[in-house]
Amino acid sequence: MQFKDLVQMRRSHRKFTDEEIDGDDVKMILRAGLMAPTSKGQRAWQFVVVDDKMDLEKLSDAKDLGGQFLKDAPLAIVVLGDPMQNDCWVEDGAIAAISMQYQAEDLGLGSCWIQMRGRGLSDATAADTVIRGVLDIPDNMSCLCVLAIGHKADERKPQNEDKLKWENVHVDKW
Repeated sequence: MQFKDLVQMRRSHRKFTDEEIDGDDVKMILRAGLMAPTSKGQRAWQFVVVDDKMDLEKLSDAKDLGGQFLKDAPLAIVVLGDPMQNDCWVEDGAIAAISMQYQAEDLGLGSCWIQMRGRGLSDATAADTVIRGVLDIPDNMSCLCVLAIGHKADERKPQNEDKLKWENVHVDKW
């Protein structure tokens, strides 16, 4: 598949089959994240791969809205960074995350970014706090997102070329 087609085909999937993900596919997805460009070549992000059903269910409750479907995914990749080590940890983590999502799509798998940075529970518990507790993550690390990954259980149409907002592109000046 050409990259232009891959970009058009990649859509967020929140429904997955029960089929496990092949270990080689997981390695390829992680490889894509590890090869992602980073500020000053720091490669300071950390990834935690989670396939334990109990842990996936606990992670799905790390914030009030938008993450509950994670409990039905066969795999999650938690994307972390240390804000004190790298002032570009958010950008670096985002680049790595989308690289992993494109690789998942190329392998025929579905994925969905679950925002965790700045999110939490109605009782003011930060999603970071919940995630640290579930996965024994050190206090200096912050969670940007969790990628839910699995075999697609739903069909999504490719991005509609006619709906691209070309009016948001400016050349030379606004």
